[in-house]
This record gives sequence, structure tokens and C-alpha cells, in this order.
Amino acid sequence: MYAIVDIETTGGFTANNSIIEIAVVFHDGEKITGQYEKLLDPGIPIPGFITGLTGIDSQMLEGAPTFGQIAEELFGLLEGEIFVAHNVGFDYSFVKQAFEKEGKEYKPKRLCTVRLSRKLFPGLRSYSLGRLCESRGIVVNDRHRAMGDAWATTILFGQLLETDQDGLIDQAIKGKNKALTLPPNISKEQFNEIPQSTGVYYFHDSNGKVIYVGKAINIQSRFNGHFTGKAKLNLKSEICDVSYEVTGSELLALLLEAMEIKRLWPKYNRSLKVKAMSWGIFSYSDREDYTRFQINKIATGFQPLATFTSHATAWKFLVEKNKEFNLCPKLNGIQKKNGACYDFQEGECKGACCGKETSEDYNQRATEVFAAVKMEGERFLIKDKGRNPEEEVALFFEDGFLSAYGFLDLSNSYSSSEEVVSALKPVKRVIETRYLLKAFWDKIPENNIIYLANS
Repeated sequence: MYAIVDIETTGGFTANNSIIEIAVVFHDGEKITGQYEKLLDPGIPIPGFITGLTGIDSQMLEGAPTFGQIAEELFGLLEGEIFVAHNVGFDYSFVKQAFEKEGKEYKPKRLCTVRLSRKLFPGLRSYSLGRLCESRGIVVNDRHRAMGDAWATTILFGQLLETDQDGLIDQAIKGKNKALTLPPNISKEQFNEIPQSTGVYYFHDSNGKVIYVGKAINIQSRFNGHFTGKAKLNLKSEICDVSYEVTGSELLALLLEAMEIKRLWPKYNRSLKVKAMSWGIFSYSDREDYTRFQINKIATGFQPLATFTSHATAWKFLVEKNKEFNLCPKLNGIQKKNGACYDFQEGECKGACCGKETSEDYNQRATEVFAAVKMEGERFLIKDKGRNPEEEVALFFEDGFLSAYGFLDLSNSYSSSEEVVSALKPVKRVIETRYLLKAFWDKIPENNIIYLANS
């Protein structure tokens, strides 16, 4: 449905410039379904400032195909997909021109993640990809390389899809726009009192009962996003009050949202209840005894090697581990291709996909992939920012489950980590907190994690 595209070029304008690298991540609106990337021979020298920005030089492009040589393949992959990019006008203009030179007319529907971010994440000082990723907690690997930026844009686009409860993305595709209106029982004064802070919010009906729980980086902005268009009309008419708990920490907001949904079971949290099923990475052996990994929804009776709250985070994890351990992207469903995978042709895969590497050698590396994400038997504290500069959040985990949390005054001193734990508020173990921790793990600085001895 969506093709998230990023390109690197010899210059900033289509006139007299060409594409030197293209990456595409395919997304069906719920999960990532594939990816494509190529270095391309532009037929002209690479300017020094482009090499300085991207790291791509003429030597790297020796033997690379021209755009004309991949045009048929790429056109087939992009045909019928919605073209998504950060500053879509730039990427689209180059791709359109390149296809035109090959006699192909390319006029897809398009979405710009800059424009969407301005609407769905208002109030930021900058909407450049780097600044947006920083503000949204997105880790960018290989900045100013096509796949690195395409991946970052894909994660950002996933957040936009999740935030857009009111059809703004569909309206952008159709070229329509509708005005925001507050729920009839919420006054402008109530709306203005909602904090523009990270935390958890609650919608209440006329009897005070909680009918929806959500979390947000900016609670007021998220509330604002619930009520454009015709989305959730029943919810809109039933809301009579809104309350909230500011957390400061995004991780605590995620964990608290999951626990509160489990505790209160609000009637309008159906989509979030489905999330509790989560996604998992599973392994199996094929007919040649090669270990393969596959992403699927978690089902009763099947134990995944790792769990994630979205297909996108599972896919990103698998792609990164695939590269880290030199595994075959074809065996793990990342690339779909007859014969050897693209990585083997480029010397990055050892050839399990075409019989060039034995299953014994391949499986030895594959078994190491999930060794680092096991949390059984571990006890640790995670420190994070609090609600103001004078405090910090402390989260205590046992076996990967949140066991206690609290807000600590930075002016107080504690003699040991165990003393910190004793000052925290205990909570009931909820399986979703384990999923969320694993999905969030790569965002946590190492010096914010304090391991405790087993009691």
C-alpha cells in the first residue's frame, strides 16, 4: 500500500543531477512487508561535498547498475503503491524524471511525512528528519544513506499512522481537509488546561467511569488529534471529562497505559487490547536444516524468541540482527528473490541461500541472535527523566516485568540501589510491560540501567 522512499543524489536539483542510491521500505498500513535498496551509477562524477555528506564515492559505485538497468524491476515494485517520503517533492521529482528518461510515466499518489508531522506532532521547532527522529525517540542508523533515512522515515510514518485516529492521512491522500471540533461536553477552558507534557490520559463518561485510556508525548496535542473528521463519533459524544497523569518519562507512560488498560478494561480501548497480543519472532528449520526466523502474531501455545508491540519494531530488530550476524536476508523473509539474495551478490551474505555456506556454520551464528535479549533472572533499575528538572523516574524490573516505579527527588540521597527499590510503589506484574520493555530497550542509554544482585 505504501512505499517509503529515500534517495541520495549528485546534487539538489533534478537538472544535470542523478540518483546514486535508492531505498524503499514497503508498508501495508499495519506492518512492513519488504524492502529494496540499490547503489546506482549516475554516469557523472560524484561531487566532493556529496561524498562528504553521504560517504558515497565513485569507487563505491564501480560495477553498480544504472537506473535504466533497474527501472523495470523498480517500476513493478512501486506501481500501485502510495509514494511516501520526507519532503516528498524532492525524492519524487528525481524518481519521476529518472523513469521518464526510460519512457515510463510515473504519477503515484503521494504523502509527505514533513507535512503530516506538522499536523499530527504540532509545536516542534524543527521538522527536519534528524530533529523529528530526536524528538520522537527514533534511532537513525547511517544518516544520509538511503536505507538509513528510509528506515527512520518508516518508523516515523508508523508513529504517524498510530497517532492519526481521525483520518488525516486518508484526507491527505484524497486531498481533503476537515476542521477540528472539540467533544460537545468538553469546554475550551478544559481543553486549555490539558498539559502539553508526556503522560497518560483518561476519558470519563457522565458517571465518571473511564471509557478510554491513552498515552502521549504531548497529551494536549494527542487529545486534539482524537476529534477531527468523523472518527470515534460515539466516543466523542460520550466524553464528559478528561483526567491525566504526567510521567515525564515516555517509557513509564507506555508501561502505565498498558497497566491501566489491563486494570480498567475501558470500552473504547479495543485497538489497544489487540496490541496486547503483540508480535513475535519465531524460528524453525527448513528442509536443508538452516535456521530461519519469521515474524508473526503471537498465538496461544507458541513461544516466541522475542516479543514486540508492532510488526515494524520486530522487522527493524530482525533486519539489524541479520546484518550484525551476517545472516541471509532471503532465508529470514527480508528479501524475496529467486536464486541467491542481493546481499550474497554484494559479498555481505555468506551464501546459505545458494548452498555456499553449510547449515552448521550458518546455524552457529543464528543461535547467537537472541542471546542478548533474554531477561529471565535479571533484576535491574532504569533511570529516566521525571516530571520536572528536580526529579527522576525509577523503574524496577524483575525477569523483564515492571515490579515497581516511583518519582525520586534528586535532592535526596540513597545509600544503595536496594534502598531505592524499597522507596518505589509496587505494581502487579502485567505481561505487556515485558513486551514494551523489549521493544523500547534499544532507546535506553546503558548508563541509565543499574543491575542488582538476585535476592
